[in-house]
Amino acid sequence: MLAPFLAGLIILVIVPATGSLAVAFFDYSPLRPTEFTPAGFTQFELLREDPLFWTALGNSLLYTGLSVPLRMVGILAMALFLERRRRGIGAFRAAAYMPTIIPDVAYAIAWLWLVNPLFGPINQILHALHLPEQTWLIDTAGARGIVVGMSVWQIGEGIVIMLAALRDVPQDLYDVSVMDGAGFWTRLRTLVLPLIAPTFLLLLFRTTVVSLQDNFAPSYLVTQGNPYYATYFLPLKIYTDAFQNFHFSYGAAMIWVMYAVTAFIVFMQYITTRRWSEAAYD
Repeated sequence: MLAPFLAGLIILVIVPATGSLAVAFFDYSPLRPTEFTPAGFTQFELLREDPLFWTALGNSLLYTGLSVPLRMVGILAMALFLERRRRGIGAFRAAAYMPTIIPDVAYAIAWLWLVNPLFGPINQILHALHLPEQTWLIDTAGARGIVVGMSVWQIGEGIVIMLAALRDVPQDLYDVSVMDGAGFWTRLRTLVLPLIAPTFLLLLFRTTVVSLQDNFAPSYLVTQGNPYYATYFLPLKIYTDAFQNFHFSYGAAMIWVMYAVTAFIVFMQYITTRRWSEAAYD
């Protein structure tokens, strides 16, 4: 039953990643496809001297540091709200999941229209209310906030997984805690969070990986890395060097640096949260 997934993983992820690692140690360009000149660690040494690379890396880390906590809090809060059975809850669950299935390009264009400073509906509403109009796309902090906000809206998949984890919490334990007089926050801290810890940590690791590697569409279509390179992230830097400037080996080296940074952050998260996860099984 795992064969289709494993086949897709090998063909679409492992083989291309291995190929990009090999390309990183050569000086290869599609403009001269028959030439593979060994370059050793030259591409990685060039990264060290590239100020735009360090800017893109810093922006990616800042984006991850802002978006991951907000996404995790949003996933948990929405799952707790949607877990209760009430009339019309199915419509609310569908609405929460809807942004996840919208293609990234369409999603980015919709946000570009919403926050457009000239004819966007947000500014039109502010103007009608005689309030100061926003200039988010030309302001450094505002542009970063827009990109982070876009990521927070796409948490539907995490909500579904968290709902499944909440359903596994035994109802008997809820009833006993209520009889003992435990309030909502006490139940959440002492009962719910320890029992859903493995799922929560799995979502944390996944969200971190996605945040570091899947922010190309908003930075390219909405802000184009601006203003002043404030939203110039590593995926956009890789695309620019590899597919616009045709420096494939340089782009491949950046990909593996991004992989290494992602693995290091996830490993540190695992080390710092391992006790909490292990306590859930005790």
